[in-house]
Amino acid sequence: MDIFLSVISIYVFILLGFLAKTKLKDELQEKSLVIISIYFLQPMLTFWGLSSKSIDASLIQIPLIYIGISILCIFISSILANTFFNEAKERSIVTISSAIGNTGNLGIPIGIALFGQESIIYTSLINVGNVFLVYTIGIYFYSRGQFSIKKSLLNIIKLPLIWFALLALTLNLLQVEIHTSIFKSLEMGAYAAMVLQLMIFGMFLYSIKLKSINLKLLFHVSFIKFIIIPLISIAILKSLNLDEFIVSVIMLELLVPLAVTNVNLASLYNCKPVDVTALVFFTSLFFVPYILFIMQLFGKL
Repeated sequence: MDIFLSVISIYVFILLGFLAKTKLKDELQEKSLVIISIYFLQPMLTFWGLSSKSIDASLIQIPLIYIGISILCIFISSILANTFFNEAKERSIVTISSAIGNTGNLGIPIGIALFGQESIIYTSLINVGNVFLVYTIGIYFYSRGQFSIKKSLLNIIKLPLIWFALLALTLNLLQVEIHTSIFKSLEMGAYAAMVLQLMIFGMFLYSIKLKSINLKLLFHVSFIKFIIIPLISIAILKSLNLDEFIVSVIMLELLVPLAVTNVNLASLYNCKPVDVTALVFFTSLFFVPYILFIMQLFGKL
């Protein structure tokens, strides 16, 4: 019940975005909101998140394990994408979308619901790792659907978020305290970013037509997300001799559904954002019954 309520309470904002687009239609332009989110609010969210808790260098291995498994999954996904898809944009989506999970808006609250408050430090650090994954490799692959390799690499350094993340991480490790007034302003921007991101997702949902859903894309991404990733994760995590609590937290974060950030990046680089929205929507629907099953199974392995 806690997982269900956590998901539903967050996804109310998706419904608000959907209703807003239903009412206003062409008066409400998703691309403009995506630009505001990525260039202004997302940097605030990242800076706030990386400044909210002190990062112990000894805990860095947790996000590094998450990133390592994610990169391995991206490599395997790229092989499947190049084997079964001819269109560049679809290959990019299949390669990267499954690895960009909703570790922030869903991962952290569901971690609390399943494992309690002691999970926050681990889920927060994993979310930090995910931020760097999204705004480096994620930007590269979504750009590659339309741009050259050189242009895709330049797109990574052009976005302000990665620089804000590096600055915040540096200040945190140096134990530089952020003034209370500044921190409150960052917090306002962070919550605005989360709400706007979910509403943008709802607006894109309005454009989805059931008859036009790319079933081939949906099948391959779902197969990677719910079959390949857990199998790889179980094999690697069980071999590392980590504490079972940490293993369960990392496993949860690897299995959360596709992040709404996928929609933002797909829209920013014109990489089939409506198709990506459908992927995020359906993986979110599958997630609740799936995670209940997989966590029980994982506990018995």
